[in-house]
Amino acid sequence: MQTKIVQRISGRTNEEMVLECEKLLRVVRAERTIEKRKYKTIAGVKHAYIEKTKERMFKPDTAVEERLERSIEHYKNMNLIQLRPYQEDIVRRGVEKLYAHGFVYLSMEVRTGKTLTSLSMLDRMDGVENVLFVTKKKAISSITEDMNKLCPSYALFTINYESIHKIPDIKWDAIVLDEAHSMGAFPKPSKRAKEVRDLLIKHDPLVILLSGTPTPESYSQMYHQVYGIKRNPFAEYKNFYRWCDDYVSVRQKKVNGMFINDYSHGTDRIMADMAQHMISYTQAEAGFETTIEEHTLTCPMKQSTKDMIKKLERDLVIEGKEETILADTAVKLMSKIHQLCSGTIKFESGNSMVLDTSKAEFIKQKFEGKKIGIFYKFKEELNALKQVFGTGITTELDVFNGTGCPVIALQIVSGREGISLRKADALVYYNIDFSATSYWQSRDRMTTKDRQENHIYWVFSDGGIEWKIYESVKKKKDYTLSHFKKDFNTK
Repeated sequence: MQTKIVQRISGRTNEEMVLECEKLLRVVRAERTIEKRKYKTIAGVKHAYIEKTKERMFKPDTAVEERLERSIEHYKNMNLIQLRPYQEDIVRRGVEKLYAHGFVYLSMEVRTGKTLTSLSMLDRMDGVENVLFVTKKKAISSITEDMNKLCPSYALFTINYESIHKIPDIKWDAIVLDEAHSMGAFPKPSKRAKEVRDLLIKHDPLVILLSGTPTPESYSQMYHQVYGIKRNPFAEYKNFYRWCDDYVSVRQKKVNGMFINDYSHGTDRIMADMAQHMISYTQAEAGFETTIEEHTLTCPMKQSTKDMIKKLERDLVIEGKEETILADTAVKLMSKIHQLCSGTIKFESGNSMVLDTSKAEFIKQKFEGKKIGIFYKFKEELNALKQVFGTGITTELDVFNGTGCPVIALQIVSGREGISLRKADALVYYNIDFSATSYWQSRDRMTTKDRQENHIYWVFSDGGIEWKIYESVKKKKDYTLSHFKKDFNTK
């Protein structure tokens, strides 16, 4: 937490606030001259003289002086942070919505500056002293970087969603919820959504929600993102199911031979009622002219790996001396083939192993001398990369952004949001996720306003399942079991 600063006096500019705080600091440290009559004897004769000394007029108060010093630094630094014109406009509109409704949803595409915009917004609000910023663990360092640039007037505490239970027990005046769509599970709320709801009910703070894709798969994802906010537009509904009566076209779908309710068909009314609380902004509106160049590379896998895939497709089981690979359902078969194509496997026992490092070796040779970000899917794939790259690879963004390591490895789901890989020369995909959301979000990690081209490389095994997944997700469709059955003639 930071030392709080002097709140802005209404109507004063940054320069005027600097002068005001400097004036106050001079007053606090003001000295006065004390004159005392003293005597000294010279050659037996006593002479009077005046001794002048200086002393503080007020009792020294370190806390007050530190607050004023930081306030001067803060308002000077604010002149160094130049928000883009569109960010200034969003800050102004956002402040109006916060005063009017108590919350605002910033739907701003990646690299348009959601974090700095939200922090600046709260810096313009009266009475905001303690701010909680909840984000993903990988994004904390970039949030801290923006905070240090802005040097806000409030105390800022940043934490990841998984550590909400560790939040200091103080009154939060405002809470920022980064990647808010991650709370959008339905029909039942996720653990994350419940914890955030309890936090909002307890503190009743100003709330800013941030996401480049508020409802990536269904409008129905909006309900649990805002249901803990006191003045949300759906507050009259007891729960998600009652909300669905008015906002969702509930249909039936067949799953494993049984019909269940499908709540994914949210109507346009959802976003219409959220409109007064939302501010949207795209990269195109911000003047981004970056083009993303995608390249697909084919990597041969070991013959032993190919043989395992064929045997698994034929027999649905591979029994070793100590471990067993079992694919007795279509879902398991799809997962096992997906793992094997990138050289790893998870056994029936729960243990996992690297079987083939061909992809890691291919990537190391192909991108030698370049600064790259690598996205992997399965945990064991990270071990394969570490086996090949050794100390030349890291999983920490701070290390990668420094001079310590030329390669960073990130799991697709945890690395697809909230972080910037702007210092990378290229993004390389060790594997590919079934989710279309993962495809569209992760590929944009290098984008900046000044960058003209992003180069992305997909490394697919020769004849592997990755090609089929790629064809599906780039059309904004998840790769599902039905796709797999069709592609591999599996029942």
